[in-house]
Amino acid sequence: MASYYPPVGFHFKVEVLGLSADSDMRFSEVSGLSVEIETEELVEGGENRFVQKYPSRVKYPELILKRGLLVNSKIRDWIQDCIDSIDISPKNIDIKLLNESHDPLMTWHLVNAYPTKWNASDLNATNNAVVIETLQFFYQYFTLDQA
Repeated sequence: MASYYPPVGFHFKVEVLGLSADSDMRFSEVSGLSVEIETEELVEGGENRFVQKYPSRVKYPELILKRGLLVNSKIRDWIQDCIDSIDISPKNIDIKLLNESHDPLMTWHLVNAYPTKWNASDLNATNNAVVIETLQFFYQYFTLDQA
């Protein structure tokens, strides 16, 4: 029987579909890959021991991507068009968790994503740090493929 080792969280790839620049898709951190079912509480008359909870809708948080500041970025051009001109053009984003052979173990397909925020880390002459840009995206939902 083969031993199972959980995959590492540092070997992943991000692809914004429709923007094809491999060097532009390198990120150091991805967060926001979760889903939850919101519930509504209903208090029943005469039943004081508990409250009924009923599912209402599925909720996805915003996707947050972080990386060292990249000059001449197609992703940032898309973000700037969306934010400056309010020219929202949603794109699908794939987040791929890779194995040791660089093949996808799991792929999250984020549907109709568009940028909602861009941020650069503070500039500080007394600190020896890389400038980090943070990109935030709304998306409608994701599907998950497993290898």
